[in-house]
Amino acid sequence: MASFTLHGIPVSRGIAIGRAHLLTPAALDVKHYLVPEEQVEAEVRRLQDAIAKVHRDLQDLWTDLPKDAPTELGAFIDVHALILSDPMISEAPLDIIRSRHYNAEWALVTQIDELSAQFDEIEDEYLRERKHDIQQVAERVLKVLMGTALSVPPPFTDEDQAPPQMIVVAHDISPADMLGFRDRSFIGFVTDVGGQNSHTAIVARSLDIPAAVGLSHASRLIEQDDWLIIDGDAGVVICNPSPLVMGQYRARQAVLMKARKRLLKLKKTPAITKDGTAIKLMANIELPDDCAGALEAGAVGVGLFRSEFLFMGRGAQGLQIPGEDEQFEQYRKAVVAMKGRPVTIRTLDVGADKPLDQTEHTALNPALGLRAIRYCLAEPQLFLTQLRAILRASAFGKVRMLIPMLAHAFEIDQTLNMIEQAKAQLRDEHIKYDEAIEVGAMIEIPAAALALPMFVRRMDFLSIGTNDLIQYTLAIDRVDYEVAHLYNPLHPAVLHLIASTIATGQKAGLDVAVCGEMAGDVKLTRLLLGMGLREFSMHPAQLLSVKQEILNSDLGAITSRTRRILRSMEPSEIATAVEQLQAL
Repeated sequence: MASFTLHGIPVSRGIAIGRAHLLTPAALDVKHYLVPEEQVEAEVRRLQDAIAKVHRDLQDLWTDLPKDAPTELGAFIDVHALILSDPMISEAPLDIIRSRHYNAEWALVTQIDELSAQFDEIEDEYLRERKHDIQQVAERVLKVLMGTALSVPPPFTDEDQAPPQMIVVAHDISPADMLGFRDRSFIGFVTDVGGQNSHTAIVARSLDIPAAVGLSHASRLIEQDDWLIIDGDAGVVICNPSPLVMGQYRARQAVLMKARKRLLKLKKTPAITKDGTAIKLMANIELPDDCAGALEAGAVGVGLFRSEFLFMGRGAQGLQIPGEDEQFEQYRKAVVAMKGRPVTIRTLDVGADKPLDQTEHTALNPALGLRAIRYCLAEPQLFLTQLRAILRASAFGKVRMLIPMLAHAFEIDQTLNMIEQAKAQLRDEHIKYDEAIEVGAMIEIPAAALALPMFVRRMDFLSIGTNDLIQYTLAIDRVDYEVAHLYNPLHPAVLHLIASTIATGQKAGLDVAVCGEMAGDVKLTRLLLGMGLREFSMHPAQLLSVKQEILNSDLGAITSRTRRILRSMEPSEIATAVEQLQAL
């Protein structure tokens, strides 16, 4: 097997070494998980039962054919029955379950993909087209399986048995798909497309697994079960490395693991700078279960609960979006889990690269269309339902409500009016909530950063969403890997907007946080401290590294240097000065 190297965009730090698992578009439609040894034969029987059910269905179809039906219909059913009986369909997937511990759906799709690839190589057009018959038979079996699918098993917990190490390789993976890989045996991912701050990349960082995106043709060049190394710091993927290269990366991996263990000693250490200034380190979460990781990392609260992850993908699965009670239970679960620490819940932020349903892509430019608060105000009943659920959860602990993508005074006023409406409804129903719940605005549109007075007069706190602020300031689609190199958090315009927002908010007596990806980037920690930032919110996996940087920082030395950086308009000067700041 030839060795080769691919260069992409680094999105999640660290080194991953494992076998490639190709995730084809067809495979995205089914669940992928590993079956524990004791459940393998049960999973085999589940696939056998599904195949037998399809056999019976085909026989019933044949029996029920009208006497005057075209003979081709009977022949069509016979062909499908023969395909289903072929060992390549009826036996090979069973072997995959037994040897690789794949769940039944995954095993079947894996085998069908291999067969389809073989048919693509056939020169005879008629025989080549039989691939579609095979796929149709497989779809019949999959439909049966999906009606009997077991819940995804828990991750491997046997410390004496190392789980298989697999790296996902795909053209693209949506955030919702990424969440399906939580706590499984996937240790990294590689995609053809994507950017440094696409939401897929953000989820990868939240999972704390190395990743590289924007590799163009990785999913076509890499083959199933190839050995891969992901160098997450450099965005490099090495396919089928030599023993020498493998040894070098395993040694680097061991060094990184030791460094991570040293960081764990900081979990209970307060985040205080050398000159005695206390800094709040909060966690970004997608689901309530993430609270355990936030507490484990030493977070003093949740600075961003991305509530949209409770909604995403529901339409594609034929499920209704979560109602008030379901949302309330999830919010309450997070609030209780944080044990009195504040939980900031962002209202629904969908659109752009986070559609509720893949069929929603109708706008010419979704990032500039009906998304976030615009979507919510256009769907008042949906919004009111979420507001009620959040307010109900506030009765169980400290909750703050964060509104995304505000730009206009009338949007703020309409939102506050709807919150009052939700409160009035709950009062009439004698349902408890926190009357003094704080409502904050995300500053992620340049217009908002430039018109802060209308925000500080109306809101209780501010949170800077640097991901979108950079995107909208520089006119860069953060999902488009072709322009990802232009995405620059150190652009002087971006730094000016962030610094002025922090200064204006604090002057008005409002807490100001940064909850975008800049908050978790240790290379920028001192720069943000020098701007006056005192509240950071990031993925739990990044928290201890940022805390270490804070503990080693002296605000007196940092602040004056930061002011000089903010006066500069030359990107190269800014980059050099930030590096020097980090070296202090």
